[in-house]
Amino acid sequence: MPSPSEGRPSEARSRLLNTATRLFYAEGIHAVGIDRIVAEAQVTRATLYRHFPGKEDLVLAYLNEVDRAMRGQADEVVAAGLPPADTVRALGESIAQGIQSPGFRGCAFLNAAAEYPDPESPVHKTVLGHRQWFLETVTELLAKIQETGAEPAARHFVMMRDGAMAAGCLFDPALICETFLHGVGRLVQVYAATDYDGLP
Repeated sequence: MPSPSEGRPSEARSRLLNTATRLFYAEGIHAVGIDRIVAEAQVTRATLYRHFPGKEDLVLAYLNEVDRAMRGQADEVVAAGLPPADTVRALGESIAQGIQSPGFRGCAFLNAAAEYPDPESPVHKTVLGHRQWFLETVTELLAKIQETGAEPAARHFVMMRDGAMAAGCLFDPALICETFLHGVGRLVQVYAATDYDGLP
């Protein structure tokens, strides 16, 4: 099979990134070496290093791809134009669908943080940047219901989501998602009816 990587570097980059994304998510970042990625992407090491000077650059590109996908997922929910409370519930439903999808192996960002615990690591900082975006996004959605207590309620949502993502690959994902969505519904109900400072 002729390799298109030499004449079409953008296609080679895409193939490398797609391969790395699949392997990093399924097996873990440290567990997957450069040689494996090069072999499965059917490119040379020189081609890889032309696009990604080191493995960390490839890891960051992988996380940026996941980040883009999750932002797109959130944008689709918002673009549906539902009432604010229903938008928050719909975001929860979207997360639940991901947890129940084939090959689900938890949150890519939490997984990466576990492998890169150094707070000065560019990978760790990328994880924190993504999580800050998600918290701000949920805060903005909740603030459309009412502004008081939007950030504490958003932190509660994010913690429930984290728990569901962690448990969803260890236990029955349908049951985990049922529990998660019940929590989201209860959060929205209490938040909309009170000056939120936490669930009773």
